Amino acid sequence: MNFTSLKQLVDICTVDKLSIGQYMLQEQALESGQSEQQTFDQMAGYYRIMKEAVNKGLTENTVSRSGLTGGDAKRVWENKQSGQPSLGLEASTAMAYALSVSEVNASMGRIIATPTAGSCGIIPGVFVSSQERFDWDDDRLILGLFSAGAIGYIIANNSFVSGAEGGCQAEVGSAIGMAAGALTELRGGTPEQAVHAVGLALKNSLGLICDPVGGLVEIPCIVRNGFGAVTALAAADMALSGVKSVIPSDEVIQVMLEVGSSMPDAHRETAKGGLAQTPTGKRIMKSLYGSVSQSDNSDKEGDPT
Repeated sequence: MNFTSLKQLVDICTVDKLSIGQYMLQEQALESGQSEQQTFDQMAGYYRIMKEAVNKGLTENTVSRSGLTGGDAKRVWENKQSGQPSLGLEASTAMAYALSVSEVNASMGRIIATPTAGSCGIIPGVFVSSQERFDWDDDRLILGLFSAGAIGYIIANNSFVSGAEGGCQAEVGSAIGMAAGALTELRGGTPEQAVHAVGLALKNSLGLICDPVGGLVEIPCIVRNGFGAVTALAAADMALSGVKSVIPSDEVIQVMLEVGSSMPDAHRETAKGGLAQTPTGKRIMKSLYGSVSQSDNSDKEGDPT
């Protein structure tokens, strides 16, 4: 890729008069050796899977193999339809969709990791709900995924995107930043505004630990996806309103690296700290594995990320 920072990305897009999504499509095609149409079609396939996961989680059984989670997306969806959710209808829809995709993942259904499986609900939640709300065609959303990909590429190469490396700030936080930046551009924001949305979103996630109960992508990961979708909407609204990340977004990414690197191992997806080690977390772990030590059972249900 011909960029390594968000500032470089903004500068290139501004000079070339391209959106981040348009530029990333060009770069991705060059790197892969495929035509732009082939690259676009591949991304279109990923978006179809995201929409299928949104629908599956709201219409089919998504109880996880462990039995710990499933059905919360339907509960949020039904509450939205029957009452007046505190968030309002649009944010409540995004939250329900994000929960839906995360529950599909936990039940071993097909999802697209954006950027990881543990954070797979946020971008579909924001994208699909926004498409329905604003009546956008698929092509617009697919370009938005390229925008999200460019942002994720920079975060991954300057910090990290996995909970095992940098805590949930890196995993869920990166997805929120990617969704916020892409949504800002989808709503007509400039590349500079999109990048400010990334910084605003990431700052709100700094310090978030990764503490999956039993080492599974279920508790608290699924609900964090729901909250993350709402945060992305808020960050995009701030950026589109002219709110800027006073600390440049590239510097926020460096802070995420610093915070994640200094985070104790117990709070980096090991299930040795945080919510995983509460009395209830230990009880759940013992019921799953017959032991309160997840490290001896880490291969029983796949990698949380």
